[in-house]
Amino acid sequence: MRLGIWTPLPHTIRPEPAMTAAAEALARPGSGGEDASYRFAVDLVRRAEDLGFDITLVAERFLGPDLEAWMLSAALAAETRRIEIMPAVHPGILTPQVVAKMAATLDRISAGRCALNLVNGWWKEEFDLYSNGAWIEKEDARYARMNEFIAVLKGLWSEDSFSYAGQFYRAERGRLPTKPWRRPCPPLYTGSRSPAAKDIVARHCDVWFVSVEPGYRRWEANLATIEADVADMRERAGAQGRSLGYGMSCHVICADSEARAHAEADALEEYGKTDRLAGVAAKALGPGLVGTPETIAARIRRYEAIGIDLLMLHFHPMRAGLEAFAAQVMPLIGAGSRRGLEQRELSREGL
Repeated sequence: MRLGIWTPLPHTIRPEPAMTAAAEALARPGSGGEDASYRFAVDLVRRAEDLGFDITLVAERFLGPDLEAWMLSAALAAETRRIEIMPAVHPGILTPQVVAKMAATLDRISAGRCALNLVNGWWKEEFDLYSNGAWIEKEDARYARMNEFIAVLKGLWSEDSFSYAGQFYRAERGRLPTKPWRRPCPPLYTGSRSPAAKDIVARHCDVWFVSVEPGYRRWEANLATIEADVADMRERAGAQGRSLGYGMSCHVICADSEARAHAEADALEEYGKTDRLAGVAAKALGPGLVGTPETIAARIRRYEAIGIDLLMLHFHPMRAGLEAFAAQVMPLIGAGSRRGLEQRELSREGL
């Protein structure tokens, strides 16, 4: 089981004092000194790396007091040594030609630690503004654009002269002189859901994020749904002669009693009702990683048994939750800094 952590950003974690103050500062002109949200993110990711975490997801939220994901990812690459860095990218806001260059650059400066999280987007207002009006209402059409996006991305990474004529993107004898460090290319992660999107994932992507329904008390039902979804995706990928990894986003609440953990989870679910962005963190309670260390470890082992091989985690507060998870849960699942380093070295060697 690989362990990942969300890079803490105002829209990806439940508000806590340090991040709230940092977000408020981001909305004002600078007053000198290092940005607090940047330092919060760097310190948390570096600590996760020290504890043996394998990957960090840097989400992209243009309409929000967040540092831009690709710029932050490049900075994190300079501040870390082993952890894989996965910025999010929205096909349609950035072109695949530009992303191919940026990803190759990030992969080079990080010595092969770049991965990409493909996100088609759901916030029309944000997409329209930052894509200059390129929002597509029909979901299947957005996935068709993603399919072309991936084709151009991989073509430029792998070919010395690449031509493509699609509905959304074109390239005529295109070339990318800067190639990625990793071979054959940086891995692609996505959580796309529709049948058409699943076929695209099966053909072209490397890791699929499963979906869960909100509510930590319904984790058994989510487990059964995930098991069926993983089986379906294995069949789709197998038909293409491929195999996939399977990830899951989880909010972990580890406490010394079930009652205390449930009380904290109930509070987060109430917070999640306030708006759609708040609901992102609350929905991640669906896997049910709520309870004592023994309960959480047992549930992780059940997810691993059905094929989940990556947990992308966040906590509240982030630093305290990370430390508690590392000290109390990771030893129960055989995880730690030595395991993380060994898995990263094997991955980078292609084994």
